[in-house]
Amino acid sequence: MNFLTRKALSRRQLLRGAGVSIGLPFLDAMQPALASGSPKTQPRRVAVVYVPNGIIMKDWTPDGPGLEFKRILAPLAPFRQDITLVSGLSNLASEKAKGGAHAKASGSFLSGAIPKYTAGADVHAGTTFDQVAAKHFAGQTRVASLQLGCEDSRMIGNCDTGSSCAYTNSLSWKNPDTPMAVEVNPRSVFERLFGSIDPSLDAATRARRALYRNSILDLTRDTTQAVSRQLGPLDKRKLDEYLSSIREVEQGIRKAEQDPVAIPPGEKPSGIPLLFSDYVRLMFDLQVIAFQADLTRVSTMMMGREGSVRVYPEIGVPDPHHPLTHHRGHPDFIEKVAKINCHHAQLFTHFIARLKATSDGDGSLLDHSAILYGGALSEGNGHSIHDLPLLLAGHAGGIPGGRRVIAEARTPATNLFLRLLSAIDVPAESFGDSTGMLAL
Repeated sequence: MNFLTRKALSRRQLLRGAGVSIGLPFLDAMQPALASGSPKTQPRRVAVVYVPNGIIMKDWTPDGPGLEFKRILAPLAPFRQDITLVSGLSNLASEKAKGGAHAKASGSFLSGAIPKYTAGADVHAGTTFDQVAAKHFAGQTRVASLQLGCEDSRMIGNCDTGSSCAYTNSLSWKNPDTPMAVEVNPRSVFERLFGSIDPSLDAATRARRALYRNSILDLTRDTTQAVSRQLGPLDKRKLDEYLSSIREVEQGIRKAEQDPVAIPPGEKPSGIPLLFSDYVRLMFDLQVIAFQADLTRVSTMMMGREGSVRVYPEIGVPDPHHPLTHHRGHPDFIEKVAKINCHHAQLFTHFIARLKATSDGDGSLLDHSAILYGGALSEGNGHSIHDLPLLLAGHAGGIPGGRRVIAEARTPATNLFLRLLSAIDVPAESFGDSTGMLAL
C-alpha cells in the first residue's frame, strides 16, 4: 500500500488466472491509508453445525448451573471462553406437527414453523433463520449461503412414516415451499466457491473440471505475486496462511479422488474421503476458507441427516446410529450412542480451532462469528424436543462466551435464532414462533 497516496487494496479484489479467481482474506492493506475514525467493522458470519438422532443428555448437561464440560463436550474445554452453553430451549413447532418424529423435528428446527405432513412434492415448512441472513447479505458475497452435508441428500420420497425426505435431509429452507438441498461433494463445494460451474455434465463442464484438477494456486500465481509485492510483512503472512489453507483443501480433495475404491454401503460421489473424520474436517476447512475470503457469511452443515443409519467402526461402533438411539435403557446401546456423540463433538472442535487460529482484522474469524452446534432432538430414545442440546461458539455481536445460559422451560429455540440474527446485524423484530430475544 502506498501510504502517501492513500491507495489501498479492495476487499473485492481477486487473484485471477486461467479463468479462475480467488477472493482475498481481510488484510491491513484494505484499510485506507491515514484514514480517520475507527477501523472498518469486520463482516460477521453465522454457521449451524447439526448432529442428528439426539444426544445422551446425562453426558452433555452440567450437573450444576454453571458451564461444565462433561464427557461429550470435553474436547471443547480448551475453548471455554469462546463457548456459550444454552439449556432449556424447545422446538415447539415440532410438538404441534404431524408425521415422523425425526422429520418434523428437523423440518421445523431452524424456522419454528410447522411442517406439512406429506410425502409428496407439496412440502411446506418455513423460511429458516439462516436464509433470512442470506437474503440480507445478498450481493455482498459471491455465494449467498452454503448448505453442506455428510450424507445423501435425497429430497423426494417417504423417509419417516409418511413424511417427505425433504424434512429429514434438508436443514435450510429458502422459503416455506423451497427446501435447500445440501451439497455433499467437497469438489463441487470447492468449484462453487472458486469458480462458476455448469451443473450439467456436458463437454464444457468436463473440461472445466479437468482444469480444476490443476491447482488454482498455480493458475493464479502471477496475480498472487503481484498482490504480494504490495503488502507489508504481516499481510504477506496472512496471505500465505490463507493460500496454504486452500492448498490443504485441494490436496484433501485430490487424495479423496485418488483413493482406491472401497465397497461402500451405497454410492460414493467422487471427491468424498473414505474416512468420515477426514470428510467432516474437509467440509469444515471449506467453510473456514469461505469465511476467511468473505465468499459467504452464512453456512449450515449436517454431519448426518435425521434417521441416519451411518456406522462408525473407526470408533468401535459398527452398529447403525439411529437404531442405537432407541436404546430402551440398554447400557451397551447408550454407551455406543455416547461414543458417537463424543466423536461428533471432537470433529466440531477442529472447526472451532481453525476459526480461532485464523486472523480476521483486529481479531480472529471466531471473534466475528456465531457458530451454533446441536440438534433438534435431545433424548433420541423418546424423540424429546425439549431442553435441546445447543451451544454457541464465537463472539459475533458481543456474545461473551465462557458461560451457561438456562432458559425457562418451553422457551422456543427461535428466541435464540432471533439473537443470532441480531449478532450478525440482521434486523428482525420476531422470527418464527419466537416470544422474544434470548439474552446471552
